[in-house]
Amino acid sequence: MSAPPAPVAPPQPAQSVNNSFAHMNPLPPSVFTLPQTAQLEALYTIVRDKETSRGDFLFYSDRIIRLLVEEGLNHLPVVKKTVETPTGAVYEGVGFKGKICGVSILRAGEAMEAGLREVCRAVRIGKILIQRDEETAQPKLFYSKFPQDIAERYVLLLDPMLATGGSAMKAVEVLMEHGVPEERIIFINLIASPEGLRTFCGKYPRLKVVTGWIDQGLNEKAYIIPGLGDFGERRYCE
Repeated sequence: MSAPPAPVAPPQPAQSVNNSFAHMNPLPPSVFTLPQTAQLEALYTIVRDKETSRGDFLFYSDRIIRLLVEEGLNHLPVVKKTVETPTGAVYEGVGFKGKICGVSILRAGEAMEAGLREVCRAVRIGKILIQRDEETAQPKLFYSKFPQDIAERYVLLLDPMLATGGSAMKAVEVLMEHGVPEERIIFINLIASPEGLRTFCGKYPRLKVVTGWIDQGLNEKAYIIPGLGDFGERRYCE
């Protein structure tokens, strides 16, 4: 009778994950990342692969977005709240303080709205369209629409990629012009460049950034490397 097979050790996180942010150490104090596990790296490997089908890109990028939104909610302030359980016992817990609003930077940021709606019932959504001005080469606001009471809300600003930081900084500028305090904004994105994070956090140090991954940097065309290409094109185009 043959001996039973030896037990197999569970997979360990990839070593590269532990050192993935060595090119940006230390992180700015306002930047928070998802736990850098082998599972997360596997998801990013799929969405980065140019051979990944559009269906798989949608599915796995949505998984990452859901994780990011949940982490973003962890940074909202809470207040103590006491409730009675079905057993008649009293439980002293917490509840969210204030109302929230999601604001997507069009068009790629719209892909993150569904993930927010999945975890926040009846959440209000605003939109900002920012494009590069061909004459000045600077980001320019083309369209914005927000809930009327946005100044009273905590804002989750949504955009998958942070490259140079120009569009994100312009979006924050617009939000602040509408009365949203800087410290009430949480910027959520899938991939960020070190250059963009330094510029963005240097200008707005009181808001928080939640990112899934910090890449190596920008190339001569200001594309994130290794990146995943144009998120909007891969998301919305066949």
